[in-house]
Amino acid sequence: MVLLEINSIGFDGLGNPGIVATDVLISFKTALWFWMNNVHSVLDQGFGATIRAINGAVECNGGNTPAVNARVGYYKDYCSHLGVSPGDNLTS
Repeated sequence: MVLLEINSIGFDGLGNPGIVATDVLISFKTALWFWMNNVHSVLDQGFGATIRAINGAVECNGGNTPAVNARVGYYKDYCSHLGVSPGDNLTS
């Protein structure tokens, strides 16, 4: 299944994973593929859910509380500058 999804964005990620770091178009396609397949579906669950979808156990559930708190702080600051509410569920 992963091979099918990788092929759907038009490059051989298993055969040449370094291309993501050197090809701007492949990098963008990869980021968009990841977002649509892992993050997009949790957007209505709050900022904390996006942190979990992107970083998982590396940061969440006590994995790296200072990093989560820093992300939330940056997010709240950006929201303040834009004049929008950060919403609920900022950390879980």
